[in-house]
Amino acid sequence: MIVTEKAPAKLNLSLDTPMRYFDGFPQWDMVMVSADLADYVTVETHRRPATIKVYTNSGFLPNDQRNLAYQAAHILRSRFHRKDGVTIKIKKQIPVAAGLGGGSSDAAAVLRALNNIWRLGLSLAELAQIALTIDSDVPYCVYNKLAHVTGHGEKIELLPSQPHYWAVIAKQQISVSTPQILRQIDYEKIKHLNNTELIQNLKDQNWLEAVKYMGNVLEPLTMERYPEIGRLKDKMKNLGADVAQMSGTGPTVFAICHTESRAKRIQNSIRGFCRDVHIVTLL
Repeated sequence: MIVTEKAPAKLNLSLDTPMRYFDGFPQWDMVMVSADLADYVTVETHRRPATIKVYTNSGFLPNDQRNLAYQAAHILRSRFHRKDGVTIKIKKQIPVAAGLGGGSSDAAAVLRALNNIWRLGLSLAELAQIALTIDSDVPYCVYNKLAHVTGHGEKIELLPSQPHYWAVIAKQQISVSTPQILRQIDYEKIKHLNNTELIQNLKDQNWLEAVKYMGNVLEPLTMERYPEIGRLKDKMKNLGADVAQMSGTGPTVFAICHTESRAKRIQNSIRGFCRDVHIVTLL
């Protein structure tokens, strides 16, 4: 049986971390949304050979157990004692190592596909619990809907859908090490966000008020090493974005606009010095 799943990119409308757990990982307090920029993951099961194979159209991704999609297949196959082989083909469109959760979304797509193929009957909440053993973004990517995400990433509160706003997503030629950025967090210096107000305004469908509470507390850490991220963010804001900020630990910066014409203006203005630029709608 063959199933193809869409694996959308994620954006952090809000990213905060109140504390660090005893296991060394951050506690998250985030509002996340998915964008219509997606990989496509095709999963096929077979009796022989009983192996897991991953193929991608990107030369930058590993195709072994380091790949999160591989890990997703291995975890689900082991947990339910399946003997099938699994072949995973990933058509990459989300930029790699960009803070857009491409690898996590691919892994979530594999979980959903195998849940369907093997008729496991798992709910999205059950898949999300399994997903946390792969990476902290994978539980959210199981849902791919506007949500408040807390804990290690496993607590998902879905929020009401918003009107379809436009986003300009731009990744410069920079590589950011997520573990390195997370190790540098100084919890005494973080300026925390007011996610309570953000969430209430999103529930009230008050977008122009909600944008005032969006932000990413990791921006200062990443921008200290890569000041060009801050320059790109400022350019987007000066061109009229409702909000412009970094996603995840970077380096991708996104601008959200409530009109398509404003988004196209920003896209055209930054295309000259940033090659990897996409204009998308928020899901």
